[in-house]
Amino acid sequence: MKSRLWNRNFTLLTLSNFLMCCAYYSLISTLPLYVSDQLHAPNSVVGLVLSAYAIAAILVRPFTGFGLDFFGRKTIFIASLLVYGLIFNVYVFAVSVSIMLFLRFAHGLTWGLTTTANTTLAGDIIPAEKRGEGFGLFGVSTTIGMALGPPLGTFILEHSGYNTMFISGSVVSIISMIMASMIKYPKYEPLPQNRQFKWKNLFEKSTVIPSLNLLIIGLSYGGLISFIALYGKEIGIQNPSGFFLVFALGIITSRFSAGKAVDRNGPRLVIMICLSLLIIGYPLLALVQNSWGFYIAALILGFGNGVVWPTFQAMVNNIVPSNRRGAANSTLFMSMDLGMGLGMIIAGTISQKYTISAAFLCCSFYCATGLILFRLFTLKHYLKKRVLVLVTGDK
Repeated sequence: MKSRLWNRNFTLLTLSNFLMCCAYYSLISTLPLYVSDQLHAPNSVVGLVLSAYAIAAILVRPFTGFGLDFFGRKTIFIASLLVYGLIFNVYVFAVSVSIMLFLRFAHGLTWGLTTTANTTLAGDIIPAEKRGEGFGLFGVSTTIGMALGPPLGTFILEHSGYNTMFISGSVVSIISMIMASMIKYPKYEPLPQNRQFKWKNLFEKSTVIPSLNLLIIGLSYGGLISFIALYGKEIGIQNPSGFFLVFALGIITSRFSAGKAVDRNGPRLVIMICLSLLIIGYPLLALVQNSWGFYIAALILGFGNGVVWPTFQAMVNNIVPSNRRGAANSTLFMSMDLGMGLGMIIAGTISQKYTISAAFLCCSFYCATGLILFRLFTLKHYLKKRVLVLVTGDK
């Protein structure tokens, strides 16, 4: 008898993740404008401010993974969600670049905690034979949050101002925490070796190769989300936040179609197709500077990005035993955060010296490099480690 994916726990976790991401992405389309227009910062500083979030998440994730494997999932997840929601209120007092830098760093710490915890919990809840589909659908909640967050943030900003927008993010996040507290958490018993604080327990070495591969690809995503709003404004798009709606449509379409394919046939063909789409989509965005190019590129990039992240999640969770899942997910997330953070800084530097279009062209190069690495190293590593896990029976 096959296990059911959409049970009470998975539904609550997915809804909680949706609300958390909706709050997060409500700042994506508005905060770059706030830092640029209200704090009068140049593009290079905008990239630095936004990257502080990712840098903080990178620093906290290894310790989060250790904590999840040591203490279990519930306490860390709920506590971090509470603090995550409360910090939104402090944005009201961010009246200088230095304060904003500090605040984004603090908020990034809580983001690193919550996203590592809920992904690890998802790995516990999703049946092993449905991880490709399960992580894809779990990721759809992130995507819908990505789709609704920016226009909602823009709507609240235009009608009520920044302060109301920040407070709204806090309210939504607290509701997310309430849903997370209603989950019935699976019983977890850590192994003795997980009870010792050692540096090697902070990382999962079997996931380093796929994590490095994702880091390279993540450079492109960091450059995209940090400067797409400013780029849309620069080329005369009336409502740049609409990019996220079309982008999300591409992601949702790809995830509903690709998750089962990964479970049936493995990640090879799916990853190759999606990275090829990214290689095409970024030049289209950079060179066709009108609404047609802007939104068609959004759809292509959404379809490509939509499958890359959940497929790598499924791969990592497939090659580690359950008692190392926290460390494995923190290693993967850390690489993605590092890629995004570096991508934001590099894109800010390139756009300051040249143009935002030039930064997007570089994103295509990152994805091409990621595709080569996947075919030459990551896929072989995954297949070898997957066989070992299947042999031991700890799926």
